[in-house]
Amino acid sequence: MAQETRVYLDHAASSPVLPAVWDAMAEAMGVPGNPSSLHTSGRSMRRLLEQARESVAADLGSRPGEVVFCSGGTEANNLAVLGAAGPDGEVLVSAVEHPSVVEARRVLGDRVRVLPVDDAGRVDPATVATAIGPATRLVSVMWVNNETGVVQPVGGIAAVARRAGVLAHSDAVQAVGHLPVDFGASGLDLLSLSGHKLGGPVGIGALLVRRGVELRAPGFGGGQEAKLRSGTVPVVLAVGLAAALRIATGRLAAEAARLTALGEQLRAGLEALPGARVNTTAPATPAVLHVTFEGVRADDLLLLLDAVGIDCSTGSACTAGVHQPSEVLLAMGRDLADASGSLRFSFGPTTAASGIARLLEVLPGALASARAAY
Repeated sequence: MAQETRVYLDHAASSPVLPAVWDAMAEAMGVPGNPSSLHTSGRSMRRLLEQARESVAADLGSRPGEVVFCSGGTEANNLAVLGAAGPDGEVLVSAVEHPSVVEARRVLGDRVRVLPVDDAGRVDPATVATAIGPATRLVSVMWVNNETGVVQPVGGIAAVARRAGVLAHSDAVQAVGHLPVDFGASGLDLLSLSGHKLGGPVGIGALLVRRGVELRAPGFGGGQEAKLRSGTVPVVLAVGLAAALRIATGRLAAEAARLTALGEQLRAGLEALPGARVNTTAPATPAVLHVTFEGVRADDLLLLLDAVGIDCSTGSACTAGVHQPSEVLLAMGRDLADASGSLRFSFGPTTAASGIARLLEVLPGALASARAAY
């Protein structure tokens, strides 16, 4: 099937690069030099880098010096968690975190403790207060869940952490560009974002580090980004991230209203389908709708939809392309059948009502075939 006939409903995995972002990066590509070099060309590249940093800071309510560019959300999360834990600190993470946070267990072992969630997938700030101990250095709870789209009470959790003298981090990869995000007002000490989730290029993201917060650098090298992240900064990608973020924040309210209407269109259509249950509950991002379909394997349904031109996902795209039962739904108390029979539909700038209508047109047949094969 030709690419132009497809309906792309996987923006939470990666959203197409916006034309204006391509233009900004193309212009930056014409500037030679390394931003760490002292000659004129190097200074020109440094100027582009710092302009991008100032733009990101302005759009997210932070200071320019608090913006640490890195390769994306995964690296930003790694920097936050490992950098805050240090050699002997304990980290609290929610049971529904992205693998780049919860898999810190591979490095930190039992110094990572997991916070439970309720049946909607949210963390109670009171649970955080009870769990903080004398060795705790960081609490990490994502702003918007990357599977279900539900919004966590980040402000309340940050306030609990601050009262206890503990750092607070949020993986805001699915929040930035879809919800109002003000780092300065959030109470957070650390915040992660990624460019390709909001119409920017793959390979660039940032960790916002509140001024005065000291992290232990998990790597070593030239220390280009605040002595926390080494390596030559990809200036062209940073320019692309800044351009995408400026566009997304500039049209935030209008786009949120548009995506909300698309989500309501899909919800209404799903109500007519037996055995379909929406897992996304308010408050939630308008860009994600997560649905459990009874009596199917998610992989079967996904491939049947793929065959008729619908792109969607079984959940996080960061698990090496191998589908497993959703750890998020299991943490919410759902059974293995639910955790193995759910799909995520996520929206972005290219999503239109006609695409939702097409999904609802082909979904009954795909469900019948998937259930027959179950």
